[in-house]
Amino acid sequence: MKRKTPQEKKRLSYVKDHRNNYGENDKSSRKNIRRNKRFPNSANRRHAQTALTALLGAPDDVRADAVEERMNGRRPKSWQKFPDAPLGAIVDGALQHRSKTGTTGAERAAARLRSVRRRFDWMAPSDNPLLPPFMVRRVRSTLAEDDETGCV
Repeated sequence: MKRKTPQEKKRLSYVKDHRNNYGENDKSSRKNIRRNKRFPNSANRRHAQTALTALLGAPDDVRADAVEERMNGRRPKSWQKFPDAPLGAIVDGALQHRSKTGTTGAERAAARLRSVRRRFDWMAPSDNPLLPPFMVRRVRSTLAEDDETGCV
C-alpha cells in the first residue's frame, strides 16, 4: 500500500472526518438520540391504545369504523437523526463567518478559504460520494454566487 503524503492526509481528513453541527454538545447525543427515538414511538403506542379502548365490550361495526377512522386520521409521530457534517464544510463555514463578521482581515480570510477549498472542491460538492444529498444543498447554499471565495 502506497504511503500518503501529508497533503493527501489533510484532504482526506476534510472529506471523511465529520463534526457535530446540530448545535448541542456532541456528548449529549448519546442520551438524546435514544430519548428522541423513544418519545415518538411511545406517543404512537399511547394514541393507538386510547383509540382501541373504545372497542372494549360488545362488538359493534359503527364503533369499529369510528376507531379505524381515528387511528388513520392522525399522522404518526416520527423523528430522524441529523447527520454530522464533513470537517471541510465546518471549517469552510467558520472561515466564511469570520470574514463576514470582520473577525479577521478580508484578504487573510480569502486566502484561508482558497487554501481550504483547494484541498477539496467545495464549488462542486456533488463530486464527493461521502456527502449526503441534503449536505450538498447546504454547502452550495452557503457559497456566495458573486465571489469564488465566498468572502464579502
